[in-house]
Amino acid sequence: MTQPFRTAALYQFTRFDDPAALRGPIEALCRSHGVQGTLLLAHEGLNGTIAGPPKGIDVVIAHLRTLPGCAALEVKYAWASAEPFHRLKIRLKREIVTMGQPGLDPLSNAGTYVAPEDWNALIARPDTVLIDTRNDYEVAIGTFPGAIDPATKSFRDFPDWFRANRDRLLAEGKKVAMFCTGGIRCEKSTAFLKAEGVEEVYHLQGGILNYLEKVPAAESRWSGECFVFDERVAVTPDLQPGSHVLCRACRRPVGPEDRASPLYEEGVSCPACHADLNDEKRARLAERHRQEALAQARGTRHVGARMGAD
Repeated sequence: MTQPFRTAALYQFTRFDDPAALRGPIEALCRSHGVQGTLLLAHEGLNGTIAGPPKGIDVVIAHLRTLPGCAALEVKYAWASAEPFHRLKIRLKREIVTMGQPGLDPLSNAGTYVAPEDWNALIARPDTVLIDTRNDYEVAIGTFPGAIDPATKSFRDFPDWFRANRDRLLAEGKKVAMFCTGGIRCEKSTAFLKAEGVEEVYHLQGGILNYLEKVPAAESRWSGECFVFDERVAVTPDLQPGSHVLCRACRRPVGPEDRASPLYEEGVSCPACHADLNDEKRARLAERHRQEALAQARGTRHVGARMGAD
């Protein structure tokens, strides 16, 4: 089956003196080539996922690589049979991934990269502490067995969690290995640990998605699916769309078992958020879902549809 839409996930820590000046040209280029999705711009770099016709994606990526410090921009590509995003958002932010720790410098002080091909050997060592830096709902649908789950609701919670558990984690001089979806959160979390005085800090280069692409299935230690921040919701170990859908109320992934629950209502609620919704919000979500279904039946796009962001 032909898949006409190409998805590009990317990030780059660099130095942008004037991120606002970059916004207009990027937005104009995306719109003129039918590219949608979200890009975040900050003084520390850029981050986001975009999708569109292959030629349009190539043009936009070529332009991004002309930005200061972005010549070597790495991009993870995927294909989709339907448009993964419903709108274009180019946003100016304080951070391209929000940790809330001023003064960190991932550009020069991140941990040691570990290639996917070398990852299994590192995490098999008894002196390695393996930490999943993603949020709780991401860890719940897939991770590396044996990885520590910080059970954080937000990446902002990671520094407090680490400080509270530092002595336990680093007992007997253990080294730390961390991973995330595409690598960006680990750039910042390893820089944070180094700023906290931890010397041996490692992270999976390119994240889980790079690992699943590079490591043969027979050798892979990954278990489950991997949450992604687009309409695919999650991907399988062979990088195909997974079994999860997105709850439009809480934006968490919902698997087949939870979709069988009486607390799940498509477009309205899932078992994780059902008790938190009042009647007014439930009615509003139900109406939005109805409008989306009508738009889909007409072959048009409902402008209120959206996907959560990292």
